[in-house]
Amino acid sequence: MTFRFPSAEWCSAYQAAINANEGYAQAAAQWTHGSVAMIVRADAAAGIASDAAMLLDVHQGKCNDCRLVPLELAEAASFVIVGEYPQWKKVIKRELDPTKALMQGQLKLAKGHMPTMVKFVHASKQLVESTAGVPTQFPDE
Repeated sequence: MTFRFPSAEWCSAYQAAINANEGYAQAAAQWTHGSVAMIVRADAAAGIASDAAMLLDVHQGKCNDCRLVPLELAEAASFVIVGEYPQWKKVIKRELDPTKALMQGQLKLAKGHMPTMVKFVHASKQLVESTAGVPTQFPDE
């Protein structure tokens, strides 16, 4: 079974993949900095009619929840990362490092403390590695 990105089903599968990733559990064991929202900008050409927001409730190496949420709820997260669909697709396919994308302006840290993100760069990479455990169907493929 494959899961369409972004969707509620994809978020559930992603949460399970994160919690199955021992590398993430170790790298993020000290994460006590709050939730992380990922906002995918609308892309009509790719079949994404409106902005999609995913909220990760992560704490000390565990993902307590991952779900689609309204933009207002996502924007209240401790960390908010915003990007265009093509960049998120590259991140999920492990073709683009998320920290490098933030530094180069390909993704934007709309809210949160960049030095904290840099401190947890290995945890971020492990979040991306977790996407390997999610059979993903991209809307433009």
